[in-house]
Amino acid sequence: MDLMMNVNTRGTYLTSKACIPYLKKSKVAHILNISPPLNLNPVWFKEHCAYTIAKYGMSMYVLGMAEEFKGEIAVNALWPKTAIHTAATEMLGGPGIESQCRKVDIIADAAYSIFQKPKSFTGNFIIDENILKAEGIQNFDMYAVKPGHPLQPDFFLDEYPEAVSKKMESAGAVPEFKEEKPQLQPKPRSGAVEKTFRIVKDSLSDDIVKATQAIYLFELSGEDGGTWFLDLKSKGGNVGYGEPSEQADVVMSMSTDDFVKMFSGKLKPTMAFMSGKLKIKGNMALAIKLEKLMNQMNARL
Repeated sequence: MDLMMNVNTRGTYLTSKACIPYLKKSKVAHILNISPPLNLNPVWFKEHCAYTIAKYGMSMYVLGMAEEFKGEIAVNALWPKTAIHTAATEMLGGPGIESQCRKVDIIADAAYSIFQKPKSFTGNFIIDENILKAEGIQNFDMYAVKPGHPLQPDFFLDEYPEAVSKKMESAGAVPEFKEEKPQLQPKPRSGAVEKTFRIVKDSLSDDIVKATQAIYLFELSGEDGGTWFLDLKSKGGNVGYGEPSEQADVVMSMSTDDFVKMFSGKLKPTMAFMSGKLKIKGNMALAIKLEKLMNQMNARL
């Protein structure tokens, strides 16, 4: 926490303080923070509160300094609409995440556009794609690492409402004790989820079970949803619809669409978790083990 606060929040303040005397002498003085629009939706706080506060600290400096130095220095914030391929996204998403990202070029072009504007253009929270559209750019494929591939939305933006709607659903009065839940659930219709579990089952082996030693429960919403389990403790492993015979070590809640994307390699579990698409209860170390297992299965899925 101290590292994030020192780099993002304190570092922004002290760097600005050191530069402001020189910027005041410039005819085109700009400060540009790479920080998000201020968004108080709790979904952006609940999984990474300290990081969010550190980034929002940078955004609050934009508000304060834009007003303090109005007419002398333009102070703005820039944030990407989609994930940008960097060392950070590699760490969070793992190998292959670059196909869901844009190149850093889009941030560079957006920043250049901001720096061409007068000092009166200040106190703004700018999204890279939006300002470039205003500049007349229509084809954004040139910024994609892999043109045509679906892109991962970045944090703090509610333009992609899936995570927000799930937050609102979870805010409802859902009882913790599900006494009325029947012990046996009806067989779901065949579909992408059932097909995915069938392939997972065919991929299981004693070696995988021995290396994992965990039971996973999936609470899926949407078509072909319901409760599914992946038992990697019993000999040979097992999957099925309903509750496992033993208590689950990890419970994962998500939509059926995101579940299929996750197991087919189109959505990285870490990114799904950070963006609120995936909720995890239980042993996080075992959840990470499952991610490694999914990487082995992606070719078949």
